[in-house]
Amino acid sequence: MTALEPRDADVPRLIEDVDVTAPAAPAGPVLPEGILGRTYRALSIGIVSVVFLIAFEATAVGTAMPVAARELHGIPMYAYAFSAYFTTSLFAMVLSGQWADRRGPLAPLAAGISAFAAGLLLSGTAGSMWMFIAGRAVQGLGGGLVIVALYVVISRAYPEHLRPAILAAFAASWVIPSVVGPLAAGSVTEHLGWRWVFVGIPVLIVFPLALALPEIRRMASGPADPDAPVEAYDRRRIALALGISLGAGLLQYAGQERNWLSLLPAAAGAALLVPAIRGLLPGGTWRAARGLPAVVLLRGVAAGSFIAAESFVPLMLVTQRGMSPTLAGLSLAAGGGTWALGSYVQSRPRLEPHREPLMVGAMVLVALSIAAAPAVLISSVPVWTVAVAWAFGCFGMGVVIASTSVLLLKLSAPEEAGANSAALQISDGLSNVLLLAAGGAAFAALGGGTMDATDAAATSHPSAFAVVFFPMAAVALAGAWVAGRVRER
Repeated sequence: MTALEPRDADVPRLIEDVDVTAPAAPAGPVLPEGILGRTYRALSIGIVSVVFLIAFEATAVGTAMPVAARELHGIPMYAYAFSAYFTTSLFAMVLSGQWADRRGPLAPLAAGISAFAAGLLLSGTAGSMWMFIAGRAVQGLGGGLVIVALYVVISRAYPEHLRPAILAAFAASWVIPSVVGPLAAGSVTEHLGWRWVFVGIPVLIVFPLALALPEIRRMASGPADPDAPVEAYDRRRIALALGISLGAGLLQYAGQERNWLSLLPAAAGAALLVPAIRGLLPGGTWRAARGLPAVVLLRGVAAGSFIAAESFVPLMLVTQRGMSPTLAGLSLAAGGGTWALGSYVQSRPRLEPHREPLMVGAMVLVALSIAAAPAVLISSVPVWTVAVAWAFGCFGMGVVIASTSVLLLKLSAPEEAGANSAALQISDGLSNVLLLAAGGAAFAALGGGTMDATDAAATSHPSAFAVVFFPMAAVALAGAWVAGRVRER
């Protein structure tokens, strides 16, 4: 779930003006240290391990989710299981940004990983769909704290020329989970039960904590300027963050109810969201003003459209084509590798002058992949069509997501890295919530929520899936225009 213009440090230089009285220096170029050099090795492995954990959770849980929803009689609330995570993470992102800017990223990262594990355990032991959703909400709090804290770590610990490489490593850490996660989760779900997928993942937390936290304490702890007075927390921004979470939750609830009374929570949600969005995102975001506002908007458009569509892919394959949870999850496995490939491509220095057109083309590719996925609703279309389409879409997402992260850090002063990273993640999370809510409402309105919870091979209501995928493809296509505005003129 990121190549900049070369700096002086990137250019090998021959040693000149040698002191003849001193020992001769070795001849040859002085090569810059990479992310696995002695200075950064332990930190890089540690934080990439954190991302690996998040990636494994996302791929494994996505595979088990259709079975969990059926057994808990929660198919009508299927979208809630995903959007609850994003709803609570919105508040946690703002809190994490302020916490990390003022005190350093160590504490929010540790707290976030702990909450992430607690949410998994709560969902894994849930006796009802609402309790399951509550666990996903706790997970979202942890995820929001972690993701922003990681961006602050990158901003403080790595020089600018190494940031594309470490962000590309983040993408690469999704490759193994994308293959192993669905296979392992599907096998566990079929033989032991879906609950073991949730309660087993927290064991993986031990290694990232043991490796990453000491290195973060050494290289990126404390405020950005230790000599400057520590500012008080911005209570207004925290209140706005709470408003954006509550507003998103109310809109989601209204979209699922689909009656006249639901207009009341919808109006209340909009009243909370509008001022919160204006206060938390850079000015000009919603009109795609060039530079940072367009970067923030593009992140939301890309992530929201793609994740909202992807959330329904396993359910579509299980209910419409009778696939097992394992095979349904594996249909998305190739996407991890192509996502990493896209992130690697954008990190190449020679492509830096072409970053904007590269991002435009990537968003077109994302739109085409989303539009192609529901072709499997036609029985004569082979199911591997989804895997191929999603592999191309994930390549585009690897280019766009990594590029927006690189551009955001490039456009942010060190003391603003937390707040701006929070804005980027808010755009990402809010778009996920709103588009998942819209997609879930459309899915339920066309009969998707009435599928027989005991029949994995139900083939009714294919239009309920089509009405999710095609609008999301249109949103992704609009992102191609936004991508053309990320450069400051």
